Amino acid sequence: MATTEQLIICEHCDCVYEKVTLAKHQKTLCTRCGGVLQRYNGLTVEQRLALSFTALVVWIFTNFYPVMSISLKGLKNSATLWDSVLALSHGPITFIAMVAAIAMIIAPIFQLVLLIWVLSFALAHQRSPGFRFCMRWLETLRPWSMLEVCLLGAMVAVIKLAGLLDVLPGIGLFALAILSLMMIRIAGRDVRDLWDTL
Repeated sequence: MATTEQLIICEHCDCVYEKVTLAKHQKTLCTRCGGVLQRYNGLTVEQRLALSFTALVVWIFTNFYPVMSISLKGLKNSATLWDSVLALSHGPITFIAMVAAIAMIIAPIFQLVLLIWVLSFALAHQRSPGFRFCMRWLETLRPWSMLEVCLLGAMVAVIKLAGLLDVLPGIGLFALAILSLMMIRIAGRDVRDLWDTL
């Protein structure tokens, strides 16, 4: 009976390849469609778990500290990510508020919780309860986590408003920038290597 452990399927065109061992900064591409099959991940389980806990702390800063503060003629106001979702929920674009909440707040926290759960057990060289469920959800949530889009929007808003008002970037904006980079590193890339590790 043929083993499938050393096979990898292109998620774009379903072409099947054999896995190869990659060196630093290497990746394998599908010869048919050019999609990325494998990417070198130099992080150990311990490093990934530490980064996941750090990202969880940064997520708290991102969501509960102001992204920016604005002032005009003595009046001051500040807004968090939650405030932006609440502002979008009033009026005819309530659906956009729900999508924004999922992309900026809910998907990243679910990714972090699932990663911490899976990696905590991986530290002891064992699969977590519900491992398959967690891994499927990590793959499903990956395209929904759009912190970098939120960061870009916040930076555009700061630059545009700076000409009209006194704008001060808040702790939340800096935390959002750090969290975006961390999520790309630990959860935005392929998590299939965890299947091989465990």
